[in-house]
Amino acid sequence: MLLEIKKLVVNYGAVEAIREVTIEAKEGETVAIIGSNGAGKSTIIKSICGLVKPLSGEIVYDGNEIGAVPAHKRTERGIVCCPEGRRIFPEITVEDNLLLGSFCRRKKKGEAEETMGQVYEIFPRLRERRRQYGGTLSGGEQQMLAIGRAMMAKPRLLLLDEPSLGLAPIIIDEVFDTISRLHEMGTTIFLVEQNAFMSLNNCDRAYVLENGRLKLSGTGKELLLNDDVRKAYLGVKSDEL
Repeated sequence: MLLEIKKLVVNYGAVEAIREVTIEAKEGETVAIIGSNGAGKSTIIKSICGLVKPLSGEIVYDGNEIGAVPAHKRTERGIVCCPEGRRIFPEITVEDNLLLGSFCRRKKKGEAEETMGQVYEIFPRLRERRRQYGGTLSGGEQQMLAIGRAMMAKPRLLLLDEPSLGLAPIIIDEVFDTISRLHEMGTTIFLVEQNAFMSLNNCDRAYVLENGRLKLSGTGKELLLNDDVRKAYLGVKSDEL
């Protein structure tokens, strides 16, 4: 098992955001978490990254408990996050944004150039715009850049936080095509997403989070057929079930 989250509890002050959540991801899997706004999805991502300190529970990565490991060391171990809202650097070029993603691997000579070539192969538009400032890109192109920057760190576990947020439907399709391609390349993907239909169609297994607690789990196909999931997250009316 590459990632094991065991009875995780996270509080923000007196507010309990995550309540004894247990989740796992095997090597090479795409695992999705779906849920409404405020369900606690992004808090789980931040806990895995080391940006939020859990009150209790364990996060085990590649057989090692990493609760005391600082965020930058987790990145060096292959846990890489593509954050919600993209968070690119708007005042530097596309290529410089990508190079910043390889910072943790800067000691390996020539690796950044090789990985950048792979990124440009997946995202030809980034190659075309490599000399443009990040802030001049469209929303979809910025999301490509954010994913590309994460790829530059050579992730073993790629955390994607709301990658389709604010994008047009045709661009959302492109983003999920990219996620499928990364999965085929062997990357383990942990996907947090409000677009339940796309998530469940593009994952091996999924978890439903509600008010900080796990409500359901199963394969993507199983949850697509679950009546509760279809009513709550897929917009299917009860008389259509």
